[in-house]
Amino acid sequence: MQQRYLSVPVSLFVLASCIAIAPSTGCDGNPIAEQCGLTCPDEGILDGNAAISGVASLDSFFGAVVDFRGAALGVEAQIQTEVDALAVSVGLSEGAPIADVRAALQNHIAAHVDGGLAVRYQPPVCEASLEVAASAAAECDASVDPGSVSVSCEGKCTIDASAQAECSANGTLSCRGAKASCDGQCTGRCSLEVAASCDGTCNGTCNGTCTVVDANGNCAGSCDGDCQGTCDLAGGGSCSGVCEGSCEFTAPSCDASFEAQCEASAEANIECKGGCEGEVRPPEVSAECEATVEAKAEASIECRPPSVDVSFQWAAGVDAAAQAEFKAWVGNLKVRFGAIVAAGAKAEILIALGSDLISSAGGVVTDAATQLSGEADLALSIGAACALVELPNVATALEGSVDGVTTSFTAVGEVTAALGG
Repeated sequence: MQQRYLSVPVSLFVLASCIAIAPSTGCDGNPIAEQCGLTCPDEGILDGNAAISGVASLDSFFGAVVDFRGAALGVEAQIQTEVDALAVSVGLSEGAPIADVRAALQNHIAAHVDGGLAVRYQPPVCEASLEVAASAAAECDASVDPGSVSVSCEGKCTIDASAQAECSANGTLSCRGAKASCDGQCTGRCSLEVAASCDGTCNGTCNGTCTVVDANGNCAGSCDGDCQGTCDLAGGGSCSGVCEGSCEFTAPSCDASFEAQCEASAEANIECKGGCEGEVRPPEVSAECEATVEAKAEASIECRPPSVDVSFQWAAGVDAAAQAEFKAWVGNLKVRFGAIVAAGAKAEILIALGSDLISSAGGVVTDAATQLSGEADLALSIGAACALVELPNVATALEGSVDGVTTSFTAVGEVTAALGG
């Protein structure tokens, strides 16, 4: 980043230095400059202000940095909230060191179960906003028509009924919703009238070894054998009985009672409705806007908590009261851990995005500023100089955010390890 900064013309450096020293009066000390808007703003990136230069491509990039910083702070707070809740559940105070939280979780589990916990869940579903990508493209690049911006999704997204035929021809169409006879993936509860395998929690009779047996002698954990009763498929799985949850299956078309989803390449041009579970492909924009649009799209990603299934075997000597208390604790753990896993998925995405922004920041700002340095328009020249003045704050914001999210992501790993993951 420093090398790119040093490559800026000396004349632009002089202007940037002058503005940095006397931002309220302009380079000639004349307050008229301020009245004409030929000065840098008092607030910048660290204050949440992206309107730095008055140049669309530059300020859009600053906006991407502000969005990234907000997303990073949000995911840090989310992870801390869930970790604090788990800490309190095992007798610690909020804000306890993560090493202490991990140890307390492990001790609490070891005091009740034999062999640790078996935790199952599907990877969180993370969606980027197509609307954010389209808006970012129009804001950054003046040549993009806001009314005809087309953003494509390379992955899976929800589609309207009118796009089903095109999806079937160019990708994979799947339907999701309530369907008793599920010939795909059932997430939720599967009712088994005939004994069958259960890749989840078996509630009923286990023709084999059951990890958890309730007070009535029925299975209430994982079944190494065939289960008859109900099978809770928090992580999704096949259901040879009646699916009482959500069924997802492939089909030539989906009727109105199901949500239609399409998985295809971006080149298929399937019109999506809502978010994209995959890579968002914005329309063609100028080179200086590419990093901005991609960054805004990725910063908008939201990850949904997965359902979590936990099974275990009671340790010897755990009485009925302690068992009831631990089962309630496990119920809370499922919710908290699902939220932690989702936040961790977003944190991982943001860490990669932050590194990309740090790598590209110097080039985006200094290249644009260099191009504007020869402009006869004084406002553009001063705007370019203001962007250079702000560049060190961009680095501070990005590096601080990446460090914070990385620390939070480490906490996710500690909790996962404590649960045997």
